[in-house]
Amino acid sequence: MLDLIPLAIFDASSFFQWFVDNANYLFVFLFMMIESSFIPFPSEVVVPPAAYLACRNYGVGADMNVYMVVVVATLGALAGAFVNYFLSLWVGRPVIYRFADSKLGHACLIDREKVEKAEKYFDRHGAVSTLIGRLIPAVRQLISIPAGLARMNIAQFALYTSLGALIWNSILGVLGYWLSVHVDPDMLFEKVEEYNRYLTWGGYALLLLCILFIVWKAFSKKKARA
Repeated sequence: MLDLIPLAIFDASSFFQWFVDNANYLFVFLFMMIESSFIPFPSEVVVPPAAYLACRNYGVGADMNVYMVVVVATLGALAGAFVNYFLSLWVGRPVIYRFADSKLGHACLIDREKVEKAEKYFDRHGAVSTLIGRLIPAVRQLISIPAGLARMNIAQFALYTSLGALIWNSILGVLGYWLSVHVDPDMLFEKVEEYNRYLTWGGYALLLLCILFIVWKAFSKKKARA
């Protein structure tokens, strides 16, 4: 399998073109599993092009169905989330934080601040954070770690993670469909990058709304006690 993955996988544009030329359900599942684990990998270079190929009936992706792309991507995201969940459950908080402080952790774009941020987010929002967190940049890949540390109920974790991943992948699938109608293949990567910036800002806006809600809720409780 490894020899099927190009050496330029860490170059987004090169990987994107390789994926367009080789897209299938297996690769959608595998790369979304990687994206959902602690390994840094953008889902935006997997689901939109796969949905694009399926909707446009173009290239090797012509055999795929856009709805199945979203389903397979969601299953891959759930599998990757389980990797983080069980690693956190088995190794515990001290090992997780040592990894976050290590050079390997930094190479995976993980540091103590990010893990603390994800853990605080989980503590504030409880189980539902595994759903909302899947939609927020920088939290999406790490939200499974505090869930494992807190020994969250596995069925509840799977449900909320699947729903959050399904919403996110559906958004990416709709983007792929829209691009299939309006964008030629040679402009696809450029447009995916452009609209990914909008999605990122949308995720940050959602995070801001969550913070404002927390502040408002805390202020309301203090006012009620007063």
